[in-house]
Amino acid sequence: MSVTHTQTQAAADSTSKPGTARRLLQRQIMPAERDTDVIKLYVDPDPAALDADKFEIGHTRAAHEANAIATRIQNAAKGVSQIHPDQIESRTAYRVEHGETVSFGTYFNAFPASYWRRHTIVSEVRLTVRVRGEGAAVTVYRSLANGRSQRVDSATVEGSSGEFSFDLPLKPFVDGGWYWYDVVAADEDVVVESAEWTAEVPEDKAQHGTVTIGITTMNRQDFCAKLLVQLGESGHLEDYLDEVVVMEQGKDKVVGSEFFPEAEKALGGKLRIIEQGNIGGSGGFARAQYEGLKAGRSTYVMMLDDDVECETEGIVRAVTFGDLCRTTTIVGGHMFSIFQKTQLHSFGEKVEPYTFWWGSAPGVFAGWDFGDRNLRSTRWLHARIDVDYNGWFMCLIPAEVISDIGLSLPIFIKWDDSEYGLRAKAAGYPTVTFPGAAVWHVPWTDKNDALDWQSYFHVRNRVIAALLHSPYPRGGRLLRESFNHQVKHLVSMQYSTVELRHRALEDVLAGPHKLHEVLPTTLPTIKEIVKGYDDATLVSDPSAFPEVKRHKLPRKGKEASPVISGRAATVQALLQPLRQLRKPRELSVEHPEAEVMAQDARWHKIARYDSAVVSMPDGTAAAFYRRDREKFFDLLKRTVAIHRRLAADWDDLAEQYRTALPEITSPEAWERTFAPWMDGDGHDD
Repeated sequence: MSVTHTQTQAAADSTSKPGTARRLLQRQIMPAERDTDVIKLYVDPDPAALDADKFEIGHTRAAHEANAIATRIQNAAKGVSQIHPDQIESRTAYRVEHGETVSFGTYFNAFPASYWRRHTIVSEVRLTVRVRGEGAAVTVYRSLANGRSQRVDSATVEGSSGEFSFDLPLKPFVDGGWYWYDVVAADEDVVVESAEWTAEVPEDKAQHGTVTIGITTMNRQDFCAKLLVQLGESGHLEDYLDEVVVMEQGKDKVVGSEFFPEAEKALGGKLRIIEQGNIGGSGGFARAQYEGLKAGRSTYVMMLDDDVECETEGIVRAVTFGDLCRTTTIVGGHMFSIFQKTQLHSFGEKVEPYTFWWGSAPGVFAGWDFGDRNLRSTRWLHARIDVDYNGWFMCLIPAEVISDIGLSLPIFIKWDDSEYGLRAKAAGYPTVTFPGAAVWHVPWTDKNDALDWQSYFHVRNRVIAALLHSPYPRGGRLLRESFNHQVKHLVSMQYSTVELRHRALEDVLAGPHKLHEVLPTTLPTIKEIVKGYDDATLVSDPSAFPEVKRHKLPRKGKEASPVISGRAATVQALLQPLRQLRKPRELSVEHPEAEVMAQDARWHKIARYDSAVVSMPDGTAAAFYRRDREKFFDLLKRTVAIHRRLAADWDDLAEQYRTALPEITSPEAWERTFAPWMDGDGHDD
């Protein structure tokens, strides 16, 4: 590696080899509107204190979390440096106060070298840093996959300002690692005016691709309109953006938002609103894929949720990374919590093939807060994370992929993104969840989608995805887990959820060819199914429930704990179904035996009561659960029967779904579904 002094970027560009061009990969950025809630994702004034190695602390998640807690306590004892909003001088410039050291080894400003090394044609990058201030020092670091950092090079300003270029190889980053730079203000305040990561690329890769952004929205008019404003006001994005297509599927239209005129002005002629019926997220995103493919001008179509705040620079980075990948690649972004903005909620997702359930990739710790532990101190963040798919809260799909493997499955919501990633992977198109591209979104942990109407789609679509992609006979452990979950819901008096899950499995058995037909009608149908069930009757007024009374007091006055060990859980799993043989206590029919908070509403706790008032995770309402012995055994009998049938018919069903997949995901099939909301030329009304 080398360091050179240049006066202008043009001087650096003149060193490009014949047949190549120098291309910007990533630039230094600061938070929009000087948002100090997210500043730790951009600059870091705190020292690095690398956490313990996994071989020292053990392999369990509990051991890692205990170590992280201990390290956070140590950091708190040392105190945390504060950053003033006026230090953010522009979208790309930051002022380091005299005597201070600031690191740009952060989520948005460190360079994710291992991802570039693994997936792209880039073999060497150039970091060019421009600083203003006497005595300013710039030091470049790199990390290994195990998180240990190494000093690479440095330079010091001689005079009032300086520009430094560092040529940095990507060869040592096979398993993981980042590059970053620190700046010291030795003699006076220093302004880091800009920093750019560039690379020489073949001339045919010098021009960037363009993107159509698709947003599906339903009754989130203000949230969606504010997102459109963000997209329109990002000057750097303008040249990359062909069009923003909003699929309006609700009653409260985005055009009715007080923020819409500003959004329309900001995006100019690049905004198009398409109104269509409520055919779910898969229907909305499929329409975006269809429109992007039909227009034929965009290199990519990006799926973007309507209820996010977006770091728009991440869209530019995703396009740039996709352009330079060795093979056509889906590029996704990360998710931070919109409530706790430095908390990383999703860093990489996998579908576990034997259980066929989604979740964090191995080595990922969900809910990691950069406000407590910076990137340089967090060992696991330095290993490259490989994924099966990326959530469609932010996901860039090449038009080539859509043309080859088709559009989304017509499954309304849930599993559309994960199935698509698995389908693409099978066709030779990998997915990369790319650091430095991200949105802020409501975390999944704050939702109640395992119990309400969404549970139908969880079950149906998971089984459909397994029929299409599971490598194990009868989906591995999936059917056993499905049966176990049914029993858990039954002993928890969640009869409406059991009914929805049962209907979901019945609809899987009906085969793939009705998926398009039922897309607009499934949601009203399943909402009708649960009417009248106690556990689905939500009441927002706490005083509407009868007084809590118990005929049988808890043993030794101790209520059941929501926390339970593995062995104790096994015992309860055996005991609670047997308990259903008893008649419910008479008093429990009129009076709940307990009030159970959402955070404590585990099946093994609820199942001990004959009735209970159980609150919802969003805190807005509660339901009065009542045990019904006859209903329990009726639903259990049906559950046993349908799981036996699924096991017996699995191979035939898998063949049906796999054979139908190309047809039901084709643009032609989707066009017939979109027909009620299109004119004769195939455009929106």
